Amino acid sequence: MSENKDPHVAQSGTSVESVKFVYDFTEGNKDLKDLLGGKGANLAEMTNLGLPVPPGFTITTEACKVYLDSGAEPAALRDEVSAHLEALEQRMGKKLGQADDPLLVSVRSGAKFSMPGMMDTVLNIGLSDKSVQGLVKQAGDDRFAWDSYRRLIQMFGKTVLGVDGELFEDALEAAKAAKKVTVDTELEAADLKKLVTKFKKIVKTECGRDFPQDPREQMDLAIKAVFDSWNGDRAKLYRRQERIPHDLGTAVNVCSMVFGNLGPDSGTGVAFTRDPASGHQGVYGDYLQNAQGEDVVAGIRNTVPLAELEQIDKKSYDQLMQIMETLENHYKDLCDIEFTIERGVLWMLQTRVGKRTAGAAFRIATQLVDQGLIDEAEALTRVNGAQLAQLMFPRFDESARVEQVGRGIAASPGAAVGKAVFDSYTAVKWSRSGEKVILIRRETNPDDLDGMIAAEGILTSRGGKTSHAAVVARGMGKTCVCGAEELEVDTKRRRMTVPGGHVVEEGDLISIDGSSGKVYLGEVPVVPSPVVEYFEGRMHPGADDADELVEAVHRMMAFADRKRRLRVRANADNAEDALRARRFGAQGIGLCRTEHMFLGDRRELVERLILADTEEEREESLKALLPLQKKDFVELFEAMDGLPVTIRLLDPPLHEFLPDITELSVRVALAESRQEPHENELRLLQAVHRLHEQNPMLGLRGVRLGLVIPGLFTMQVRAIAEAAAERKAAKGDPRAEIMIPLVGTVQELEIVREEADKVIAEVEETTGTRLKLAIGTMIELPRAALTAGQIAEAAEFFSFGTNDLTQTVWGFSRDDVEASFFTAYLEKGIFGVSPFETIDKDGVGSLVKLAAKAGRETRPDLKLGVCGEHGGDPESVHFFHEVGLDYVSCSPFRIPVARLEAGRAAVTSAGSDHR
Repeated sequence: MSENKDPHVAQSGTSVESVKFVYDFTEGNKDLKDLLGGKGANLAEMTNLGLPVPPGFTITTEACKVYLDSGAEPAALRDEVSAHLEALEQRMGKKLGQADDPLLVSVRSGAKFSMPGMMDTVLNIGLSDKSVQGLVKQAGDDRFAWDSYRRLIQMFGKTVLGVDGELFEDALEAAKAAKKVTVDTELEAADLKKLVTKFKKIVKTECGRDFPQDPREQMDLAIKAVFDSWNGDRAKLYRRQERIPHDLGTAVNVCSMVFGNLGPDSGTGVAFTRDPASGHQGVYGDYLQNAQGEDVVAGIRNTVPLAELEQIDKKSYDQLMQIMETLENHYKDLCDIEFTIERGVLWMLQTRVGKRTAGAAFRIATQLVDQGLIDEAEALTRVNGAQLAQLMFPRFDESARVEQVGRGIAASPGAAVGKAVFDSYTAVKWSRSGEKVILIRRETNPDDLDGMIAAEGILTSRGGKTSHAAVVARGMGKTCVCGAEELEVDTKRRRMTVPGGHVVEEGDLISIDGSSGKVYLGEVPVVPSPVVEYFEGRMHPGADDADELVEAVHRMMAFADRKRRLRVRANADNAEDALRARRFGAQGIGLCRTEHMFLGDRRELVERLILADTEEEREESLKALLPLQKKDFVELFEAMDGLPVTIRLLDPPLHEFLPDITELSVRVALAESRQEPHENELRLLQAVHRLHEQNPMLGLRGVRLGLVIPGLFTMQVRAIAEAAAERKAAKGDPRAEIMIPLVGTVQELEIVREEADKVIAEVEETTGTRLKLAIGTMIELPRAALTAGQIAEAAEFFSFGTNDLTQTVWGFSRDDVEASFFTAYLEKGIFGVSPFETIDKDGVGSLVKLAAKAGRETRPDLKLGVCGEHGGDPESVHFFHEVGLDYVSCSPFRIPVARLEAGRAAVTSAGSDHR
């Protein structure tokens, strides 16, 4: 298949100077997000649709990449920007920053993937001491002009010149206090003029230079600042959190300004074509009169619901509703829209496919199928396993005795309980100490991102569904309640006062319900999610809100099951887990860990086996364990009747079945000091010392146990065979598969297999039952993967044990490294995600791919599966589909996630092949 190259993007060997770096809004479209970023591509698309978009142009992500790689803008960029700026000036009939009637522009970031608030934006570029007077004449409103100028200095000073934003905020608060007003709209022109003087002094003091008066210098510096913000701390943290690649760069959009702060007939807002929290159709969004866009998302002034715009400005409202319908039908999805009304004229500033909650994602996907806008395959691409996992989290028990102290806007659903904290630093610090916290702020801003990630939930007293807190929380799947106005948040004193005068101090437990917006004192008990009840068979699709969600999940799971090729099995060690897994849709057991059957009451028998000094003692211990093992397997085969059950023979080091060496040493010492009998404890202690290994995970375990301890594996094989024969006699359909762990060479497998075949033959002869017991191995050592072609000669199936394979490939001991240095590796970007969470495709994944290919070259009908934790990880499931495995196996509660992702993998790979 030939490589599809984008002619707009620089290819290897192409001169940078020959690449086009700037595109007018009339030149692009929504499919050029790689080049123009999401914002620029969608502005171009709306322009193409004939919607009212202020004219402008986009500087490409390629220009950003050149700048970030070399530290300098491409040589051709300035001339291209100048040409497009000149064309924009001709179209608008005015020049950037001219004294009498200035053209003003915004400079906004716009990466391929939405990163709300993480990168920089500067509005009102072109204002200066001279042009502000021209703006006064143009607008006929001196208050508006000086308000716009103070906004420019504040945004430019903070984002471009690096001035501490608190200095501007403090000056603004002081101006309001002096005037005895509470909101900035109550400041008059003279107050704002004084504020501009104060802001310019702050810039001079902090930067050692005057605020730039040249409008082109303002624009050029703002463009560089947007490029630089791609590598800002908050942007990098957000990308790591959302797994966005670090090498994409951002586009820059230069757009002619339209003003929502020209008085009561102007305003700005954010709208959604459907409710991003529930998915329900209707009029959703926020509107703020006499304001610029940053005022809405910052949450510093409380908005009115979008529906109220109909009474404020019926003409603009009706036009907006029509545009929203056009955009949803065009994009065939929920659209998130930013708009401004300038003296009764509606302008579209942005649209994008909107972020939504997990429940909304499932509802919207099925709604769009019913409307005929998308098909089942496309619907599967609109939801994901992480969202399904969120829907399976517990929710608050509404019947419990609770103390509700407030209610805000249900911005992002979930039931979150934690200790109240009032700044991001404390949230991160306490979270790392194992505390669950709720981050409480008046409103959040991008600098709060690390605290938002660390918290169980976010609570703000200001802002709405489109505020920074709400948008980011929904994107992360984090519980959030916004705009709880009755709660008085005092971040400096680290406390929150609730109605009635009760004070919540830092460290007090609170609970927030992101589905209802309710805030409670103390810890509210939780109940199972209705989605879990559905998978358990205790809830069926119905008419109320919970059942509507269940209906949507039910339909999406049916879509996935029809599309997927990968089968999904469960990791289960007993009949109870097996039955639950079957209810959750498991198509067999991919891993039964027999060591779990040796614990509890049987530990004494295992100790006797380990302590056996003679062959007779060992035989006696094995004989006692045999019927217990057989009973385990009979129950398992009954629970999974007709489905495959892969049983792993004993794997862990024997010391795990013995008492802790320190505890045992103390017991022996105490017994000796008291002159009490301690012969058995002494034998155990000697055994523990004998079995002690510096690194037991690389020592005597797995297949090595079966080769060193005579009769151990044959006892287990006999128990499996006899259990299968018993189930067959009872008219059952047992489908047992015997898995040999930790094989590193085919000779190990051949020896164990030869003994196992003899035992199976003996059971067949004794019971008169024909047994079909497949024998295979786990591929969990690099050597096994590299010699998979040889091992396949003796194995009927491979199951990749990706937990151990990850440990041995990386040289990591999972129990140690995750606590010691993984946090630093994630923060430094060495890992985008832990390799124990999502499979390392380049390293571990390469071995899986190699082993799968080599194994099937030797044995074309070789069955391939995976039974490590990666079997339930959404991203890893896609990889296993691509590699050609037959099944994944995971814990029972992750089975629905794996089923959904297996369906999505089939759809996306088919789409990729088609393209």
